[in-house]
Amino acid sequence: MRLGMNPQKEEKKVILTTNHRIVIVVYIPNEEGFYKDSLNVFKLCLDSLIRTINSSAAITVVNNGSYDKVSDILQIYLKEKKIDTLISHNVNIGKIDAQIGAARGAREKYITLTDADILFDYGWQEKVEEVFMAFPNAGSVSPIPVRTGLYAGTSSVLKQILLRKIKFKFIPIPENFESYNKFLTSINWDLDEDENIKWPVVENRGITAIIGSAHQVLTIDRDILFTTSPSNPSLTLVGGNSEHNYVDVPIDKAGKLRLSTIHNFAYHIGNTVEEWMLDVQSENKDYKKNKIIGKTEVLSDLFNSRFSKKKYVLKKMIVKKAFALLYAKELKK
Repeated sequence: MRLGMNPQKEEKKVILTTNHRIVIVVYIPNEEGFYKDSLNVFKLCLDSLIRTINSSAAITVVNNGSYDKVSDILQIYLKEKKIDTLISHNVNIGKIDAQIGAARGAREKYITLTDADILFDYGWQEKVEEVFMAFPNAGSVSPIPVRTGLYAGTSSVLKQILLRKIKFKFIPIPENFESYNKFLTSINWDLDEDENIKWPVVENRGITAIIGSAHQVLTIDRDILFTTSPSNPSLTLVGGNSEHNYVDVPIDKAGKLRLSTIHNFAYHIGNTVEEWMLDVQSENKDYKKNKIIGKTEVLSDLFNSRFSKKKYVLKKMIVKKAFALLYAKELKK
């Protein structure tokens, strides 16, 4: 028996105060071997993220079957309201399934999908969103520019260039030399030797960006998760083209642009914390001292257009009348 009315019904609508959601999946089963320093890496990643986002962003952490110490630490972060949402799985369900599942549950337009070993630098959020604003057809923007991503899931970008809808040129960016080599070192690739080597740069509305990106961290347009990203689970622990199939290809398939910020605003840590990384974090300003209110917007319904709604109402009316006529005698009993 229900007594009284649920007070939530009087509120009717939830007010969305954020427009950017960061989803970070962590899996640390122990502190041995490969995972020896992983907890310190993750804490540095999460602390740098907390310190560098403004008040228009919120953080979701997915604990993907980590050992108890990670769970205990995350409970503290949640209690202290340093993170907004904590999703916990008792077992590792696979990185991409944990990530996409959490991302699809977010309500913000911009969703950053990040590994648990990324060091965020001051200003990354604003610079990423700046590129989205300048390139209306942007599907993803990474704060880590990659010089060799010209042909990796970027046919939609190349098409825009061929149609002269955005400006394009190869130019040297000496400012990126040191930070890019740090990225190359972190993934064990050969280093660049010439700081004046040219980068593929596009421009629109006075803002420049790099073509392509890696997928360790990128901000995606939420709509892609509901249009071209596969609906079935990947059932892959990690790798195996899962990120390629569920993130990289869907961006390009949607006709959206895959871009990066013109300069570096995040670093790939790997599985070991180095001294320079702590220096970056110590120089990061804390946005909690200077809150910025971001603009939120009402997202469109991708599944129910105005036409489909009218179609449904008409179908419902016809079916109800047909049923009532056919079973008129039984309904009177």
